[in-house]
Amino acid sequence: MKLEVGKHAGFCFGVKRAIQVAFDSGEKYSGVVRTLGPIIHNPQVVQELEAAGIAVAQNLEEIPTDTGMVIIRSHGVGPQIYESANARNLALVDATCPFVKKIHSIVAQMDDEGYDIVVLGEADHPEVIGICAYVTNGRVFVIDEPEKIRDIRLGRKVALLAQTTQETRQFSALLAILGEKNNCEIRSFNTICDATGVRQQEAIRLAQQSDIVIIVGGKKSANTTRLAAICQEIQPSTYHVETVHELDAAWFTGKTRAGITAGASTPESEINKVVAWVQAIGQ
Repeated sequence: MKLEVGKHAGFCFGVKRAIQVAFDSGEKYSGVVRTLGPIIHNPQVVQELEAAGIAVAQNLEEIPTDTGMVIIRSHGVGPQIYESANARNLALVDATCPFVKKIHSIVAQMDDEGYDIVVLGEADHPEVIGICAYVTNGRVFVIDEPEKIRDIRLGRKVALLAQTTQETRQFSALLAILGEKNNCEIRSFNTICDATGVRQQEAIRLAQQSDIVIIVGGKKSANTTRLAAICQEIQPSTYHVETVHELDAAWFTGKTRAGITAGASTPESEINKVVAWVQAIGQ
């Protein structure tokens, strides 16, 4: 069986940075160190941090006042979290992805200028929750499917942005629908991360050229689940696994060409284990 592994599979810049920041902070700080929510959506990485003494706190109240350190995860948070951390006199390390930080700045500016904010994304995702928190004066709407925007009554000034892990084609479709609105000013900011776009294009190519595709990564990872969904549209024999233990040899019966890729929050070690397993059964 022929096997191709995506060249862009695995950690993106923002994820690498967040993990390194977390480990470095744990080594340097003598008090209690906690990440506010999982640093990234990958259980294996979270377990490694816990082994190093850096556990997950679900809220700031779980971190000791004056002696604790909070690490803001890669997905980012709203301004209220920074204010609360300062009020509790917590040491704070910000591991927010720089690309997400940029979205925060854009949203705050557009909100100040009186625009309705439309975000293409998942309303319950921590990145989107953080983005929406920067709208303090006006209105913000989160859309997970372009057509849903037709049901919303918007003002005359609209700013469109996207969660960093969304699909470019969905963003373009949403922009096209907004363009149908008469006498309206549309400000469009394509805030989908370059790393996301590259991984999605590579996943499409693998799905087109393979008769089975394996996507490796956390089941709660937005960018990983999106890769799986994109590939499944093209190649129904697409499987999303978090670890090598979920693989099933029966999936590969009669298959001659396999493709493997992974989300931006998937450790190289997990990808390598899946690759080795597939290579072993394909010999």
